[in-house]
Amino acid sequence: MRDGGDLDVVPGFGPPGQTSFEEFYAANFHSLTIQVYAYTRDLGGAQDVVQEAFCRALARWTKLTEYDDPSAWVRRVAWNLATSRWRRAKTAALFLKQQRPEHVAEPSPDRVALARALATLKPDHRRAVILHYLADLPVAEIARQENVSDNTVKSWLHRGRAALAAQLTDKEADRA
Repeated sequence: MRDGGDLDVVPGFGPPGQTSFEEFYAANFHSLTIQVYAYTRDLGGAQDVVQEAFCRALARWTKLTEYDDPSAWVRRVAWNLATSRWRRAKTAALFLKQQRPEHVAEPSPDRVALARALATLKPDHRRAVILHYLADLPVAEIARQENVSDNTVKSWLHRGRAALAAQLTDKEADRA
């Protein structure tokens, strides 16, 4: 059975002694992914490029079965794809670096103090304060997002504000 005239897509159908594409894929995908991951240090990216290499191999499967080592072809394609991906990322990073403003003002002392004070809050309280005061979300929306009652969010906000006030007034007293 052929699909598109040249693809062996049914396992076990093909010239005698040939491995089906599914068997070839199962035998080589994992080891090739490990190799590309070691090269790129990005598991998701490695899986993507190996998958793309196997897609390209599937489109040429009849021709690849004539090769002494079809896995070498797939490996070369995967490595080329990984290298191309790296080059595109490098080009994008250089472009973004050129787009940045040359001078960025440093954060004000108040902003630094607020960031430090927020870091000391319990995670629930910190999330509630940030979502309410920085993201401008109403209490009901925060409650829905966090899957808690409105009163729980109000409690978190109250405790978070009290802790921030204590932290920030202590800092003010230390500076005076």
